[in-house]
Amino acid sequence: MNDSSKNHQSSSYFRKINISAPIYILAHHKRGIALRFARFRAAGVGAFAAFIAVLGPGLLAGLSDDDPAGITTYSVLGTDHGYQLLWIIPASTILLVQFHLMAVRIGAASGKGFVGIIRERWGHGWGYFAVIGLLFANFGTICAEYAGISAAASLVGIPAWISAPIAGILISLIVVMGSFHRIERILLIISSTLALYIVDGILAKPDWSQVWHNSIVPHMPTDNIGWIAIAATLGTTLAPWGLAFIQSYSVDKKITIANLRWERVDVIIGSLLTGIIGLAIAVACAATLNRAGVHINDASDAAAALRPLAGSFATVLFGAGLLGASLLAAAIVPLATAYSIAEGVGAPASLDLDSRHFQLFYAAFVGLTVAAVSIVSLPGLPLIPLIYTSQVVNAVMLPLHVIALHLLASDASIMGVAKSSKTSMIASWISIALITACIAALATSWISA
Repeated sequence: MNDSSKNHQSSSYFRKINISAPIYILAHHKRGIALRFARFRAAGVGAFAAFIAVLGPGLLAGLSDDDPAGITTYSVLGTDHGYQLLWIIPASTILLVQFHLMAVRIGAASGKGFVGIIRERWGHGWGYFAVIGLLFANFGTICAEYAGISAAASLVGIPAWISAPIAGILISLIVVMGSFHRIERILLIISSTLALYIVDGILAKPDWSQVWHNSIVPHMPTDNIGWIAIAATLGTTLAPWGLAFIQSYSVDKKITIANLRWERVDVIIGSLLTGIIGLAIAVACAATLNRAGVHINDASDAAAALRPLAGSFATVLFGAGLLGASLLAAAIVPLATAYSIAEGVGAPASLDLDSRHFQLFYAAFVGLTVAAVSIVSLPGLPLIPLIYTSQVVNAVMLPLHVIALHLLASDASIMGVAKSSKTSMIASWISIALITACIAALATSWISA
């Protein structure tokens, strides 16, 4: 088909939708971002090009789990418990693959984000409940992202009241003013800085036999501090906001059932990289800080403590990774929350459209950013309890979220041919039981303490 024919078809299409389509649908097609991806995927291109066309949701949702809260959690896990509890990271990664794939499949089949499909399937009340729950769990994590930016900037002497507002303004401008495609490219570039942590893990010269053994063979905690570490690690790796984000974002990118073959590759790669990076952080701290008997409170403490133990280069890598992770997650977590808020009240939610047509979506994003920046900029605020507690809250909310995903994925009226198989449903129930058992063990250890 020549260019003039394509232009004629496009013009006819816009004239057709101009008659009855809502203004935001018209704006969407005028931006043309989703159509560009749709043409690319439908053009019979090769395997690699097809993969590139769907690349994004899995990588961004996975790698943003390695945010400042995650880095702090993994650092504390390795520093306080050495190699003993490393197994929880590979175990959480397996669950991350399973439930991220489920969330993407639900989004592709229904064309709706997590809160949107809950609202449609179980009514407005449950939709509002999901929004409130995610907002409650997510806000502490958003504060943690800006705390991470401040911590990374403090390593070169920049105070929080300068670094956090500047970062908030820049991120808000990129999200509100940029297009879907441009925002995604920027976020993917930022996410590449997380590879620095793999180098850090190697520089720490760990006992690799201990790493392999404790990554595969579970060793149960002996006190409630250990169970808190396990719950926090589970909550930071398999975060409810990440599950909500990947579903809404895959819908935003117009991932369909036909695209799931390649989107699965994106999800698996993103999840595995998340686990590898988390393991590298914990191993680096176990091999250096735990061995030296050092106690830390946050990721910046870990970066500073690495200097005499693993060299200044390790400190630079840790700090640079912390900054990259913070910037990535400071965009992703408010986006996940803004998607949920807009879906919960039935408003449009997409990065594909200009801000004039999505006032609520962008207002929610900017409002969350301003609130988090304001809190982080307050002098003397105890951010570390907030960060660590937010991850435990994520873990406590996780069973409700994954049960909802399981019920939706097994509902033929929503999923059609993409409905979960019997094998998938059994595997899902087993995973839900394991997650619930971890939370129950945490509660039991608290009661008996």
